[in-house]
Amino acid sequence: MEFREFHKIPRFSREIIVTEKIDGTNGVIGIEAEAEHVWTPGEVPPVATVDGFSIYAGSKSRWLDVWSKGDNFGFAKWVYAHAEELLALGPGMHYGEWWGYGIQRGYGLPKGERRFSLFNVSRWADTAGAVPTVRPACCHVVPVVWRGRFDTEMVDIALQALAISGSLASPGFMNPEGIIVFHTAGNLTFKKTLGDDGAKGGTQPQPQERTTQ
Repeated sequence: MEFREFHKIPRFSREIIVTEKIDGTNGVIGIEAEAEHVWTPGEVPPVATVDGFSIYAGSKSRWLDVWSKGDNFGFAKWVYAHAEELLALGPGMHYGEWWGYGIQRGYGLPKGERRFSLFNVSRWADTAGAVPTVRPACCHVVPVVWRGRFDTEMVDIALQALAISGSLASPGFMNPEGIIVFHTAGNLTFKKTLGDDGAKGGTQPQPQERTTQ
């Protein structure tokens, strides 16, 4: 029998990052050097090639094709249109939420306006470090609601603060979905939603009008 070493157990009382859970659709941008790619039959081609790099657009479960009807609310076309800017993300897989007009809650954005918000706030948020990594101008980042040592009370406070103040991603929109809790030491992600968080899938609150500030 092959010996398998027991995995290292992370410390529970470590940092968590609480961000707003945006109600859109998952998106991913894949960037790969063309020279490193090994083609396989039937694979979906990149949406663009820039300076020797292939740029892919994906949903939660598959790569997207700019020319097909299953473009996931136009995400692949958006990636194609911003390919040169997005190359600044660098090689790898860059996950985020594609949201806005016509997608789930819509967040009160004007007709035709949609946004891509990156999930990795430790790398892409404006306050990520003393010298933050500059993200492409076409990309947003999910808002940080609270950050600190793991504390379930603070998680609940962060959720209620969002319920009272409304969405941070789209200020003035008073029907946010909830929060994402990322445990940095465990590399684990959890979600809590407003409404009936205990029920499977949760219960969405009724849509409300966008307010002005």
